[in-house]
Amino acid sequence: MANKRNRPADGYRLPLHVDKARRAAALAAGWRSGPKPPQRRLILAMVGISLLCFGMATVFWLPSQSLVQDLRSRGITSAATVIDVDSKPKYVTVRLASGPRAGDEVKLSEYAGMQPDAQVNETLLVTYDPKQTSQILSRGWVEDPPPNLPAYGTAALAVLCLSLTAAAAIRRRRILRAPGPGAQPASSTKTDGL
Repeated sequence: MANKRNRPADGYRLPLHVDKARRAAALAAGWRSGPKPPQRRLILAMVGISLLCFGMATVFWLPSQSLVQDLRSRGITSAATVIDVDSKPKYVTVRLASGPRAGDEVKLSEYAGMQPDAQVNETLLVTYDPKQTSQILSRGWVEDPPPNLPAYGTAALAVLCLSLTAAAAIRRRRILRAPGPGAQPASSTKTDGL
């Protein structure tokens, strides 16, 4: 008879493949896949987009407001006759009829990419900067500028992107701080009396 080694009863081990299968089954039964947190690069990209939108809103807002403020502070009001209107690209050319620069032909400045609706041979009141005649707007637009829609639109888009970024960051933080699946809160563990 061959020499048999006596093993203790509690020393028996399952084969490795059976042990792995049991662990995998136990893990699958007790572990549920939780929601995936938003990735950092997504949050950083959203912050970048919102900063880009804020920058664009500033670029649309500041030149228009600067032009209006300059013309309000030192502008000269004059009558002008519209001599040319084109919509490709849009521009309005006027000939000043009164004031120190009477007879000069200038193109009206854009306000937020807009030009006033005008017809050829129509008379307009315009306000221009005596030092820079290229800065000229309709008098009505100097007194009461139209809404700067590009600036408002990009500012609203920036606020929307920033709020979505904050929501994604808060969701990521909550998911990452939540206890793992199968873990029990520390307050619910019972301790044996000493």
